[in-house]
Amino acid sequence: MTKKDYYQILGVGKTASDEELKKSYRKIAMQCHPDRNPGDKEAEEKFKEAAEAYEVLSDRQKREIYDQYGHAGLSNTGFQGFSGFDDVFSNFGDIFEDVFGFGRTRGRGRTRQAARTGADLRYDLKISFLDAAFGLTTTIDLEKLNTCHGCQGTGAAPGTSSSNCPTCHGRGQVIQSSGFFTISSTCPHCHGQGKFITKPCPTCRGAGKEQQRKTVELKIPAGVETGSRLRLRGEGEAGEQGGPCGDLYVFLQVEKHDFFVRSEDDIICRIPISFVQASLGGTVIVPTLEESEKIKIPRGTQTGRTFRLKGKGIPHLQGYGRGDQIIEVFVQIPTALTRKQEELLREFEKLG
Repeated sequence: MTKKDYYQILGVGKTASDEELKKSYRKIAMQCHPDRNPGDKEAEEKFKEAAEAYEVLSDRQKREIYDQYGHAGLSNTGFQGFSGFDDVFSNFGDIFEDVFGFGRTRGRGRTRQAARTGADLRYDLKISFLDAAFGLTTTIDLEKLNTCHGCQGTGAAPGTSSSNCPTCHGRGQVIQSSGFFTISSTCPHCHGQGKFITKPCPTCRGAGKEQQRKTVELKIPAGVETGSRLRLRGEGEAGEQGGPCGDLYVFLQVEKHDFFVRSEDDIICRIPISFVQASLGGTVIVPTLEESEKIKIPRGTQTGRTFRLKGKGIPHLQGYGRGDQIIEVFVQIPTALTRKQEELLREFEKLG
């Protein structure tokens, strides 16, 4: 089934700010919330669609991937949307508290925050034409949020530990009754963590993460092209509540070559031949990606004729073998003739 455009679902333009996205999502959530539309399948579907759209567009990395590659690009990152209402409420409980004054209702009480995978990162890398053709191993430097080395991610100062929040007793939620509803909202004391740090780590100030610089080795396979994407698992930012790290996505941009032009896995080049070579035939030396090759020019060759060198193109990214090199010749007309050359050409014209 074809997925709808996320911007259309939220009713915003592609330049919408974070605040505009949130405002639009809150409006749809209020209209289509399942507790306000019991048994209404259409409202439930709109509710889940809006949540999925907001999940993508409110995340900088996901939004960049979606804007450039659409739903297909997101599926390649492993993003599958939400499996049900529990996923929606666990991700956007704070927004529902803003809208309704509570997080979950009718027995759907939310507990302390669960472990979440860290944010994915994007890195744009420019490489040369030949490096794209034959591959290379290189390194890239990243600045990213990593687990704090001082507290190992606990947020508490070394030698101390967190304790259960005295307000919610470790649940991460405070529960109140309001008529028909049982209202569960994020604990204002621990902000849903369920734990309270009395002495924060001096390195990360209780965040559990710190900005760190890391050098990552990157192996680029032969045959990549502009738009190719490499995924490095676990090289994104540190997770939440002990969750795994996100991934790093490296997007490649291949520089143009002065002589070759790529067409899928073939390469194309143009070489000049003289009027005499075109007329009488001969042999010319042609550069390839690795060395030079000789090709025979038949008598009477015209501008635009092509020759093919099998297996001299780009290695196939998926599988064995290589593309071909296609050589297009053009007859180069001399622009500065001697008097003797002019006389010979006029004599040649008379003989014709």
